Amino acid sequence: MKIKSLKIKNFRNYTSAEVDFDEKVNVFIGKNAQGKTNLLESIFLAAIGKSFKVCKDKEMINWQSDFSSIQLLVQKKYRDVKIDIKLSKAKKKSVCINDIPIKKIAELIGEVNIVFFSPGEMRLVRESPEERRKFMDIDICQNNKRYFYQLSRYERILANRNKLLKTSKTLDSLKETVDIWDRALISSAKFLAFERNNFISQILPFSQKAHSFLSGGKEELLLAYKCGCGVTLDEAFEKNMDKLLKKNLEKDFRLGFTTLGVHRDDIDIFLNGVEVKNFGSQGQQRTVALSLKLAELENMKQISGEYPILLLDDVFSELDTERQKRLLKFVGRTQTFITCTDERQLDGKLFNVVDGKIC
Repeated sequence: MKIKSLKIKNFRNYTSAEVDFDEKVNVFIGKNAQGKTNLLESIFLAAIGKSFKVCKDKEMINWQSDFSSIQLLVQKKYRDVKIDIKLSKAKKKSVCINDIPIKKIAELIGEVNIVFFSPGEMRLVRESPEERRKFMDIDICQNNKRYFYQLSRYERILANRNKLLKTSKTLDSLKETVDIWDRALISSAKFLAFERNNFISQILPFSQKAHSFLSGGKEELLLAYKCGCGVTLDEAFEKNMDKLLKKNLEKDFRLGFTTLGVHRDDIDIFLNGVEVKNFGSQGQQRTVALSLKLAELENMKQISGEYPILLLDDVFSELDTERQKRLLKFVGRTQTFITCTDERQLDGKLFNVVDGKIC
């Protein structure tokens, strides 16, 4: 999978830009706030359907304009794909794949697989479980449309159950209707939990190999899926979760939200048996986060038969010289987009970015 070209108009600080890319490494060099990350954001948006920086689409539109457009041409193993996205301050975004409009973002996800890493991705290791759930969800959704559907379904059911918990006047009145939402919640939770557990099992050997390569093999990385449903992943999952939901119902009623489910999932991460989140150094946390991202590359390659596109945003500023060299050796197997503030000894196509212009 290779991105052949990108066209953007009125996107962030770009009024207009058109770029043809190298099949291997593309390096965007420039001072801070010149637009390097914006280029990666436009690629990410065309692949995932949303930004890695903001929630509202209109925030990506150049402040002097009312609309923005992105066109991505991608060469895949068996066919080429053209993705067109139009953003408007007055309307919802529109997406076309090979000039055919799509109605749901689920139809876009998986057309172009992306792995994104920046210094901010350190959140994956050291911050809340939400970051680790997001890591699992974005990766799995790109290779499993049914997962995307079930995740959306679970979130809708959870919102409805929480609304019922907040609006019911008594516990007895709640018991009369909550079973409907519980059955639906359990069904989606089971699918998501098993898929997430399978995902962690798949990326574990890849992440261990990447971590060993980046760190010099000094530490052993271990990952474990932590299900927030409070039950084991076996044939009795649905029955046991139903029991726990009923047992916790009064607590949920008093609090006004659902206290167990896959919306509370997490990933336990250990180095030599020590939890990295609480006890790992900043360097260890950074290397683990990068290892997980590189594991995504290999896992997607195994599932789809093609390496995804790798986006590296200012990661060299966070790595020592030895890790920089190891990373460059590792990423040579896929098309990579790198941003940095100075010229380094990088093999690839170099672009200078100055005030929203690409040279």
